[in-house]
Amino acid sequence: MSTVILGLGSNLGDKRRNLNTAVHAISLLPNTQVKNVSSIYKTKPVGFDEQDDFLNAVISIETELSPHAILGACLGIEASMGRVRLHKNGPRIIDIDVLIYESYFSDSVELTLPHPRIKERAFVMVPLLDLYPSGRAPGLYFLPNLREISTEGVEKTDLDILIP
Repeated sequence: MSTVILGLGSNLGDKRRNLNTAVHAISLLPNTQVKNVSSIYKTKPVGFDEQDDFLNAVISIETELSPHAILGACLGIEASMGRVRLHKNGPRIIDIDVLIYESYFSDSVELTLPHPRIKERAFVMVPLLDLYPSGRAPGLYFLPNLREISTEGVEKTDLDILIP
């Protein structure tokens, strides 16, 4: 079993329900178990400002699936939930990013791990700190980077994700 960290975001429809639906779908993947979830954070959009705020969270899973199988499963879950990719950083019903796959490093067109923009995104690192208070996730020490960037616009909510 490998530990995998996934980032989730939604800014269309019932955002909290979208996050919960995605986590439930992930929990149904073969040989996969949801281990931990962060709090849900309300965040400002990045890259394309003319859209609703997001709800973001990070989850850790244990899985026997390969990195590419996890990526394919996440893309499948997004599609099944109705995600349409009209333009980069645009509004989305759900976004599921493979952030870290324990002991696996890749720099390819289809999959770069750890995710290449983790260390510049407060909306990822702040929830990640919920799961790893030391600032050290499997294969990634992110605390120094979090201290260097603004966390303005990343607000903890009182909403939570239900672990199936």
